[in-house]
Amino acid sequence: MTDGTEAGSGSLEARTGSASTSRGRRRAASIYGTIVTAAVIAAGGNQLNSAQLAVTVVVTLIVYWLAEQYAELLGAHTHDGRLPSARLVRSSLAEAWPMVTASFLPVASIGVAVLFGASSSDAAQGALIVTVVLLVMHGYRAGRAAGLRGKQRMIVTVIAGLLGVAMVILKSVLQHHHY
Repeated sequence: MTDGTEAGSGSLEARTGSASTSRGRRRAASIYGTIVTAAVIAAGGNQLNSAQLAVTVVVTLIVYWLAEQYAELLGAHTHDGRLPSARLVRSSLAEAWPMVTASFLPVASIGVAVLFGASSSDAAQGALIVTVVLLVMHGYRAGRAAGLRGKQRMIVTVIAGLLGVAMVILKSVLQHHHY
């Protein structure tokens, strides 16, 4: 293990050093987590009951989070011939944790819908709507953080929302074709 002080231009230390970079990584992880959440809900929303779907979403995101972080940390350090420091590993895992927490609100919406009598399929559809709203919010906030205004911020926001809409369409196609 290294002491984490090596900060070459392409190293993970250099990329995680600033507060704005850290916020950007957390924002990206949250957007990615929301998209993966929507994809898992779309794919499993008709085959799994609500509890199975909720567990599948969270477990899938934990696996993605660990895999992405492993690849990121390993890829950023293989050229140096040394392992990242424990501090760097902890920092990187924490910065990417929003990938997992992005699933919490959609998963909670599944539970709430079921408590109010919704079927598993309807609860999944509701959770997809929650992910669309979250993606629109992420797009808007990312555009604002980038200093985008007017038409540019609207385009970024709409594209984010369209990713969610694509998942709703995917679920509908899968539901009607019973794959």
